[in-house]
Amino acid sequence: MTTKCRAFWLEGPDQPALRSQELGPLAPGMVEIASRFGAISRGTEALVAAGRVPASEHERMRAPFQDGDFPFPVQYGYATVGEVVAGPGERLGETVFCLYPHQDRFQLPAGMAVPVPGSLPAERAVLAANMETALNVVWDARIAPGDRVAVVGSGLVGLLVAWLAAGIPGTDTCLVDLNPERASIARALGCRFAAPADIPHDCDVVIHASASAAGLATAIDAAGFEARIVELSWYGDRPVSVPLGGAFHSRRLQIVGSQVGHVPPERRARWSLGRRLAAALALLDDPRLDGLVSGETRFTDLPGRYAGILADPATLCHRVRYD
Repeated sequence: MTTKCRAFWLEGPDQPALRSQELGPLAPGMVEIASRFGAISRGTEALVAAGRVPASEHERMRAPFQDGDFPFPVQYGYATVGEVVAGPGERLGETVFCLYPHQDRFQLPAGMAVPVPGSLPAERAVLAANMETALNVVWDARIAPGDRVAVVGSGLVGLLVAWLAAGIPGTDTCLVDLNPERASIARALGCRFAAPADIPHDCDVVIHASASAAGLATAIDAAGFEARIVELSWYGDRPVSVPLGGAFHSRRLQIVGSQVGHVPPERRARWSLGRRLAAALALLDDPRLDGLVSGETRFTDLPGRYAGILADPATLCHRVRYD
C-alpha cells in the first residue's frame, strides 16, 4: 500500500512548488507522521532558495532527510511538528518534533521522532531547531553568571540566544539592532536594547547574529579586553570584510565560529544530538516565546507566499500550518 503526500520543493532560484509524492509501505522501526506545524528558517532558507550554498558546502549543508541536491531541485527545511499515525502501537497519537523538510506526511526512523513534552503547545514546539542552535551558541560562548553580554542582531536565533543569556543569574544582556521595534521584544525576553550607535562596551562575551559586515564591526567594538566574540551568522557564498585593525590585536580578542552540526568539544562526550534536542524542547516551555512567531501560512499557500516571507526583514519564526 502507498500513501500520497505533498512536498515543498525549490525547482530553481526562487521557484518554489508543491510536488505530489507517494510513501511506500512502512518498514520495521519506522513511524509515519502527519504534519501539524512547521517553521521556516528565514536566513538559511533564503540562501538556499537563491542558490547561494557554496559548492564546497553542498554535503555539509544537507538537512536531515533532504531530497534532491544543491543547488536545484532541492527539498529543504528542518522543523516539523506532527502526530504519529502509523508505527508501534504505543506511539500512535504521539505529538513529535522532527528535523524534516516541509512535507505534509512522511516516514522516518522512530528514534528521530522526538516526543514533545505534554506541557508544550505544538504551535511553539516548531521553534525547537532554532532553540537547539541558540543553546549550542551559548555553550560555544561560555557565558557565565555576572557576564556582560551583547547580542548583535535580533533575528530569531539572536533573540533566543539573548533570552537564554538573560536567564543566567547576574548576567547583563543587551540586544543590539538597527530596528527600534525590537526593543519591546527584548524587554519581554528580559534584555536591554540598544541601537548600534549606543552599544555597550567592555563586554565579556559578544554574539554576532546580523549576517552583515557592519554588524560584525559593531560586535568587535563592543568586546572588552580578551573577550570572546562568537560568530553565529552564515554568509553562504558572500565574502565579508572583517575589521582586524585598530585595537583588535591589542585587546587580544577572539572570534569563534559556532555551528549547530556539532556539540562543542567540552560537552561532546556526554551530550548526544538527541539529548541536546530534548533539552531545547524543554527550554521552550515559556509562553513569552510565543511572541517570536511573526506570521503563519497554510502549507498549500506556501509556494505563492514563500518569496515574500524570506524577503521580509520583520520575519522571525514564520509558522506553516498543515490542514
